[in-house]
Amino acid sequence: MKKQRSNLFQKFYSTLYLPFKNTFQPALIMVKKFLKKKLDSIKDNNLQQNLLNALPFWIGAIITGIVAVLYAWLFHWAELGTAWIFHLNKWLFFIITPLAFLLSWWLVKKFAPYSRGSGIPQVSASIELATPKKYYLLDKLLSVRIIFIKIFSSLVMVLGGGVIGREGPTIQIAGSIFKKINDLLPEWYPKISKKNMLITGAAAGLAAAFNTPLGGIVFAIEELTTTHFSYFKSALIAGVIIAGLTALNILGPYLYLGYPQVKGTSLWIIFPVLLVALIAGYAASTMGKIILYILKRKKELTTNFSQVAYCLVAGLVVASLGVFVSVHSFGSGKEIMESTLFTDQKHIEWYIPVVRFFGTVVSFSNGSSGGIFAPSLSAGASIGSVMSGWFELSASNSNLMILCGMVGFLTGITRSPFTSAILVLEMTNSSSIIFYLMIAGLSANLVSNMVDKHSFYDHLKLQYINEIDKEEPIK
Repeated sequence: MKKQRSNLFQKFYSTLYLPFKNTFQPALIMVKKFLKKKLDSIKDNNLQQNLLNALPFWIGAIITGIVAVLYAWLFHWAELGTAWIFHLNKWLFFIITPLAFLLSWWLVKKFAPYSRGSGIPQVSASIELATPKKYYLLDKLLSVRIIFIKIFSSLVMVLGGGVIGREGPTIQIAGSIFKKINDLLPEWYPKISKKNMLITGAAAGLAAAFNTPLGGIVFAIEELTTTHFSYFKSALIAGVIIAGLTALNILGPYLYLGYPQVKGTSLWIIFPVLLVALIAGYAASTMGKIILYILKRKKELTTNFSQVAYCLVAGLVVASLGVFVSVHSFGSGKEIMESTLFTDQKHIEWYIPVVRFFGTVVSFSNGSSGGIFAPSLSAGASIGSVMSGWFELSASNSNLMILCGMVGFLTGITRSPFTSAILVLEMTNSSSIIFYLMIAGLSANLVSNMVDKHSFYDHLKLQYINEIDKEEPIK
């Protein structure tokens, strides 16, 4: 049997394989060489080019995710410190809060004037200034120094009870990280759009701050750029995903707020939703106008004494609100959102939205670092909570009103209804009420445009551009 198999193999080898080998092997070798050359060409050109183009975005996104998590931890500990001081002796805030307002303002004024406030207008201004002729101006708006001052100033502020958030600052921090990476690229490196780097950085910062990847993408499209999305969509989406995954791997899977109960809402709830959206949007746009007016008048305070006095008085006002009215007037207000959404205390006192409103005005106009995203969300949540008490709504309907109030107030500040709706949707995993959230955002945007045609951020962006255009670049 073995001998027979051997003979068959010999016949196959001599009659089929050898002629095939002698005839087609040279052609096969030529095809192999041709394919290898093409594959090497692809490897050397397209793949390498794509990898080099993507690498700065990936590195920036990883660093952004790490810094955003560290900043979130520090901010949370600072807010816990505020609560600890309040329970220790609330009267200490009449010393701590004015000093915190003064120190946080001094850090900004002394070391990084453009680290004041939220940070989103600075990033928007940077994107607009990211042209070859004006790129040198960006060192004042986005830098490593701004990262440190932004963090330290806001931490001091919130420890003293300042009504600020960390989300806007995280966006400026992320923009600074991406800009620094772009600046460090060597001469031989493929040219990468500076504007696209900044846009991706801002979107990654928002995604890492809130754990809302879709919100980061929509924010970049709706708020930051008029550039055609297809020009940089891959880098933007990759940056958002990597920054979010970095934060997730450190913190574990989490939602910014949680899973509120929104099932079983009534059909007629659309009418209270429209009302809360209109009120929240009007209140937010009015708050923005008041802050802008105060900032404009503050420029008339030319002496150091008058500026120091303003900080001390602002600190005393916030301390008074916290001590005499409610401890809920301190900090970002996240505990208001959590308590109203996840406890039986759905309906808070009528004055909470008022103290949140004025606390935000006083804190933001102080000139320190600190965002307005979280205070806006908490102010909207408090309005929704109070109004749900007026209508004596059920728990599910109350949660819907609170979430729509959050969307309405945030839209009134940002004029980005879709970003606001997507953010609240992702923070609470409430996809079943997306229709109501969209309606709330569009309604708030409508009434806000009647108060002011331009958003709060747009006004600040133009101020920064006008300011920085008159200054000399950093040496």
